Amino acid sequence: MTRTARRNRRTLQVTGAGAAALLAVSACSSSGSGSSSTTSDSSASTSDKLSGTVTVFAAASLKESFTTLGKQFERAHPGTKVTFSFGGSDSLAASITGGAPADVFASASPKTMKIVTDAGDASGTPTTFVRNQLEIATLPGNPDQVASLKDLTNPDLKVVLCDKEVPCGAAAQKALDASGLKLTPVSYEQDVKAALTKVELKEADAAVVYKTDVHAAGDKVGGVEFPESADAVNDYPVTVLKGAQNTDAAKAFIALVRSTEGQKVLTEAGFLKP
Repeated sequence: MTRTARRNRRTLQVTGAGAAALLAVSACSSSGSGSSSTTSDSSASTSDKLSGTVTVFAAASLKESFTTLGKQFERAHPGTKVTFSFGGSDSLAASITGGAPADVFASASPKTMKIVTDAGDASGTPTTFVRNQLEIATLPGNPDQVASLKDLTNPDLKVVLCDKEVPCGAAAQKALDASGLKLTPVSYEQDVKAALTKVELKEADAAVVYKTDVHAAGDKVGGVEFPESADAVNDYPVTVLKGAQNTDAAKAFIALVRSTEGQKVLTEAGFLKP
């Protein structure tokens, strides 16, 4: 083969390769639905980045709402699992500062959140995501005809309060102080669910708890609102923890809590918007 023939053959090979490349590019551009396909794939890959377990320490009053949101989160991010530890915010804060492994802390008051931030165990600045107001839980049908906070001072009534170190207990004391009332409960409970359970089991006639807990109990208790509760509304802050083992999932869970969808779940449970 002559030099000219070899050069012509090489030119044909290059031209053929270029045409094939152009066809491939054209095929890629025309497949799917353009940029929307790319966006969808990008969203899917972002979602796929989340995996593993995210551990959430949360105030007892958040149990029903956060359990619902945890299931939503797992459905939205296959391969993830949300585990919860619910309890009194002060106890949870003590556990966190004591080294308990957790990714997220949702507290029922800024005071208990401050325990964690002062210890340097929060990552970033906590943000308030909901608020909660007190309500009196009574026996079903309110047989003792409790109509006000003052009625709870009746010595014939067995009344339960949260411990004063717990946010619901501190709020109750604030409401009592604002009204100039003194109340001696038959017991102080370590978290709001324990106080409510006393009424559900008819071991107490009434308890000062949150509106959300009365709502969650359904027909197991009655509910009585009182105006002094407006003086003791609790802000609920949430934060990613400094020692988080799954930071990305922790941030994504908090994003869900603060989203429109998350806020809908929380407000339907009786929480107030921040």
